[in-house]
Amino acid sequence: MNALANKVALVAGGTRGAGRGIAIELGAGGAIVYVTGRTTRTETSEYNRPETIEETAELVTKAGGKGIAVQTDHLVPEQVEALANKIKSDHGKLDILVNDIWGGELLTEWHVPIWELSLEKGFRLLRLAIDTHLITNHYLLPLLIKQKGGLVVEVTDGTKAYNDTHYRLSMFYDLAKSSIIRIAEGLAHELAPHHCTAVSLTPGWLRSEMMLEVFGVTEETWRDGLKTDPHFAISETPRFIGRAITALAADGDRHRWNGKSLSSGELAKVYHFTDVDGSQPDCFRYLLEVQEAGKPADVSGYR
Repeated sequence: MNALANKVALVAGGTRGAGRGIAIELGAGGAIVYVTGRTTRTETSEYNRPETIEETAELVTKAGGKGIAVQTDHLVPEQVEALANKIKSDHGKLDILVNDIWGGELLTEWHVPIWELSLEKGFRLLRLAIDTHLITNHYLLPLLIKQKGGLVVEVTDGTKAYNDTHYRLSMFYDLAKSSIIRIAEGLAHELAPHHCTAVSLTPGWLRSEMMLEVFGVTEETWRDGLKTDPHFAISETPRFIGRAITALAADGDRHRWNGKSLSSGELAKVYHFTDVDGSQPDCFRYLLEVQEAGKPADVSGYR
């Protein structure tokens, strides 16, 4: 508690899913957390979902931090520049930048070859997944590098080792998720002279609001989803990756991770944090050693 007191964080893309879990856990660490997204209580995005940035900010404050909701479309440079100016005016610094902007769930076409994919959907996905991160880094990093010790976390799906050996079942999705890892590697080089750190980080099988709906369960009844897919037993809450980022931010020796591709399960072993149920799901090791090996679902030794 309060390991991040007086730290200023921005969770770009904090409306729901991993972003919401990350924002809450940074708040639990005592941080001031700016939460951005397109959906507010008065306006919605193309998702047309009920979660809002105001809700996330309130959960941050309830957890012990200070949540500040700022509606931002990270594809619009002027809006991101205004966000940077607001943080600078309010606090004069930025200690933690989490790029969790995504928006591609409704655009991804699985198991469809490139010549049959919708170019309109694909290019929109790439813009939401990559351009948003680049625009955000462009405007926010000048504030982050003003002092030593800043942390940038690029949130993606899959570690570098996993994505290098697995095609992610759709050309645009595969390109988007691997590109985020490469962005973090590039940032590591550019931030190192300023004594700041950049990493890419992936959750495991995330029990986001949308994933729970796919399985027809709630967070309280999520184990009922095992009837649909027994391997769902390895899944994790959005709070787990939030605890990973909080642990990184509180580590005075975090620069040892600079440029690395990390997972929530991997960092749990290093920093000794758990998911909300007290377990430590290690999804990517499970995928390789159990699910892809064709073994029956059994999370013994993996959470």
